[in-house]
Amino acid sequence: MTNNELQDQIDDYLRFSQVERGLSTNTISAYRQDLEEYLSFIKKEGMSSWPTEASDVDAFLARQRDLNKATSSISRLISSMRKFYQWLARQNIQKLNPMLEIDLPKKERCLPTALSREEVNRLLEQPDVEQKLGLRDRAILETLYATGMRVSELINLELQDIHEDLGLIRVLGKGSKERLVPISPVALHWIDKYQKQVRDPLILKSGKNDEHLFLNNRGGKLTRQAIWQMIKKYCQMAGITKDVTPHTLRHTFATHLLENGADLRVVQEILGHSDISTTQIYTNLSQKHILQVYRKTHPRL
Repeated sequence: MTNNELQDQIDDYLRFSQVERGLSTNTISAYRQDLEEYLSFIKKEGMSSWPTEASDVDAFLARQRDLNKATSSISRLISSMRKFYQWLARQNIQKLNPMLEIDLPKKERCLPTALSREEVNRLLEQPDVEQKLGLRDRAILETLYATGMRVSELINLELQDIHEDLGLIRVLGKGSKERLVPISPVALHWIDKYQKQVRDPLILKSGKNDEHLFLNNRGGKLTRQAIWQMIKKYCQMAGITKDVTPHTLRHTFATHLLENGADLRVVQEILGHSDISTTQIYTNLSQKHILQVYRKTHPRL
C-alpha cells in the first residue's frame, strides 16, 4: 500500500466515526492527530502497511515517551489506535491486530494542590462582605473549607439541609448517597448572615420560591462554573499563584484535618469516599508536612 492509501484509510475511518458513531468534532480532531502521528512514524520507518507486530507499536510508543509525552497522552494514543485497528478488521483491510498485546500505561497519580493556612485566610478575606454578592461568596467559601464538600454538592444544598442546632449539614453525594457532615460555627455564622441579609430579601424581591441555599443574583440556582470562576477571581485577588481547581478547597480541608491528627477513616466518611484508597492520597501531603516539622524541630538535625 502507498502512503496515500494509508491516509485514505484514516480519512474513511474518521468519516465513519463522525457519521455512524456520532463522535464530536473535538474527538475526531484528537483521533486524527493521533493516527497521523502514527502514520508519520510508519513513513519514517519505511513501512508500506499498518504494522502487525506489537514490537513495531512498542517502538512507536517508545518514541512518544522519548518526546516526553504525558502518560495521559500515551493512553489516548493507544486508545485511538485500538479503535482504528478494530475498524480495519471489520472492513477486512487487515485482520492481524497488534494492539491486543499492548497495555495502557499505569495512570500517574498526581498529588492534589492544597492551600496553606495562611493562603486560606487570605482567600476568605477577599469578598467584600459589605456587598450582597460579597457576603454570599464569603458564606460559600467558608462552607467549602469547613465541610470539604464538592462544588456540585454545594450548589445542590437546600435550606432544609442545614441543621444549625446540631452543627451538621446533610449532603447529597455521588450516586445520591446521603451523608451528614460537621460544619464549623464560623461557617454557620456566615450562612446565617447571608440568609438574613441577602437570600431572604432576594427571594421576596424575585417572587421565586427556590429552596436552594446559595442563589445567583436573579434568585436562581448557582452553577458549578459560577463557583469555579468566583474561586479563581478571589485567588487572583489574594495573590495565590498555585494551580487552583474547583476541588482545591476540598483537598485543602482534607489535608489540614490530617495534619492536625484526624483519623483517616473519619476524613473518608466526611468526604464521602466509598473506598479509603481514594482518601489515602492525602496522607502523602500530610506526611510531607510531618517531615517538614520534624526537620524544623528535632534538636539533632
